[in-house]
Amino acid sequence: MKEVLNKAIKLRENGELEEANSILVELVTRFPDHAVVNYQCAWSFDVLGLEKEAVPYYEKAIELGLPEEDCKEAYLGLGSTYRTIGEYEKSKKLLLEGIDRYENNGLKVFLSMSLYNLGEHREAMRLLLSIIAETSMDESILEYKKAIVFYSERLDEVW
Repeated sequence: MKEVLNKAIKLRENGELEEANSILVELVTRFPDHAVVNYQCAWSFDVLGLEKEAVPYYEKAIELGLPEEDCKEAYLGLGSTYRTIGEYEKSKKLLLEGIDRYENNGLKVFLSMSLYNLGEHREAMRLLLSIIAETSMDESILEYKKAIVFYSERLDEVW
């Protein structure tokens, strides 16, 4: 099974998306309770632009329990996928759960997009500004880091 899984991953990495997907769909049929196979199958649908088809595989992979790095990526993939198919509340809930588990800026950026779609613009901006202030190496950002952090919490205030 591992050899076939690795072959499918290599195919996906080489841009042979349909062939990789076919192999992964067959693998998940043979090993329906294998978390990594479900995750890789979800990913293969995602890269094909078939987000709705990816959802049940992401959900099952997370439910079955993935290794930490794969699980973090599955939270991001599923959270992003929920958002792209208009399931904004599900996206928000799942991404918040992922952030609680992993405290990951990538998850926070995708959460900010979901918050935007939910009309929670202030919180979306606050999150993005905080991430920019904390992670940027750009001198023109670093020069104003203190102000960016300060204003990120006070976007609606007028002085």
